[in-house]
Amino acid sequence: MNRAIRLLRNRDFVFALALVLGVAAGGGSAWTRPLALPALGAVMTLSCLAITGRLYRSARETLIAAAAGVLLSFLVLGGFYAVASIGFRHDRDLWDGLILLALAPPGVAVIPFTDSLGGDRHFSLLATASGYLAALAITPLVGFAAWGTDLAAAGQVLSLLGQLILLPLFLSRVLLRTGLAARIAPMRGTLVNWSFFVVIYTIVGLNRSYLLESPRVIVPLLAVGVVSTFGVAALLRLGGRAAGLAGDRVTSAVLLGTLKNYGVAGGLALTLFSPRAALPAVVVSTVMIAYVIWLGHSGRRAGAKGAS
Repeated sequence: MNRAIRLLRNRDFVFALALVLGVAAGGGSAWTRPLALPALGAVMTLSCLAITGRLYRSARETLIAAAAGVLLSFLVLGGFYAVASIGFRHDRDLWDGLILLALAPPGVAVIPFTDSLGGDRHFSLLATASGYLAALAITPLVGFAAWGTDLAAAGQVLSLLGQLILLPLFLSRVLLRTGLAARIAPMRGTLVNWSFFVVIYTIVGLNRSYLLESPRVIVPLLAVGVVSTFGVAALLRLGGRAAGLAGDRVTSAVLLGTLKNYGVAGGLALTLFSPRAALPAVVVSTVMIAYVIWLGHSGRRAGAKGAS
């Protein structure tokens, strides 16, 4: 029984289960689709609990971390997706999806993986928070430039970002001030994992036919996912070491430059465009899950070596 409970709380298992069920029994995604955005909001609210008033220590440190968060998430990783989208310009749905990936804020996994991999937690927190705040301006502005009058609901982008960033930030403050955050803390990881389950299952299920019937589309997107995670990570690690950055700062930079919030990108695609526009988020998320599992195992190996 205890083993089953541990399995149901395991992030890797929950994510993999969502992928498998989305492909094998994706029909239920029509029912879970309305739950996708609220589930993302729950993830964001729980993740924002890590951001407290004690986060800001000095103006210089805040500015450095804020600039790093914006540059790594939007210029480095976002720029890669923008360039990659050129190869999909003949397919408007996939092009839309890749642009949304470029505009997505940093991934919520940055913070927990900073802790488990020995990164600079304070730096990662500041950079991630700054990335989300920057998304409120960058996403609508660049989105308007990319879609222009085709995106009639330009205001809807800002509204959705408000629901997925500002509202969760506000709710997290309420939970912290009322003391409810402390009660939620033991269950926070499990709640985040299963909220992500709803999002992943929904997006995969809605795109099940494309995943099974369009290998010529999936393979190039898989290549984009591999380069944007494993490839960019290797380059950032080399660049950080060449620049003489401390090891913990390099780890944080690698996470910020390789993890986007693909749930937000997929949710925006489902709401503003079509299920097929969420396909890049689905495929790249699949690679990201493998990347996250690899990061966890590599971190444990590094820890074991350090302890020996």
